[in-house]
Amino acid sequence: MIQEWKKVGEVPYEAGYRKVKRKTFMLPNGKTDDYDIIDTGRTASIFAMTKDGKVILARQFRQAQEKILLELPGGYIDEGETPLEAAKRELLEETGYKGNFKFIGQTFHTAYDENIRSNFVVTDCEKVAEPVIFDNEHIEVVLMPLPEFREHLRSG
Repeated sequence: MIQEWKKVGEVPYEAGYRKVKRKTFMLPNGKTDDYDIIDTGRTASIFAMTKDGKVILARQFRQAQEKILLELPGGYIDEGETPLEAAKRELLEETGYKGNFKFIGQTFHTAYDENIRSNFVVTDCEKVAEPVIFDNEHIEVVLMPLPEFREHLRSG
């Protein structure tokens, strides 16, 4: 039978932009083990579609993978901001689009990250502005027909 592990220690530290916690656990067999847990805060993820059925994606370079990826728009929820406010801000900043938001639910990022992601579906999107360009974030907006997006997902 699976048993919960007992946390016996926690030491926070910073690694560049990230806050990390080294958590030490007592395992059911009596041994201890350390785990580095990333504390990235809360984020919003947005599946957005235009009125003519195209999925709005962000093409950008990703450091961990060291290549350009196509992703759903999204980002951090700022202090004092609700998940919906953050999702609206992120979609507008990254793509220049607005639409009708529907909250779908929350998910964990990974087992080694304290991030809780709020997920939204946005329909009837219209472009109302140009994307905001930040020094460390260069994004190309891609509009992909839904059938092509499904294939994109299947291809990995």
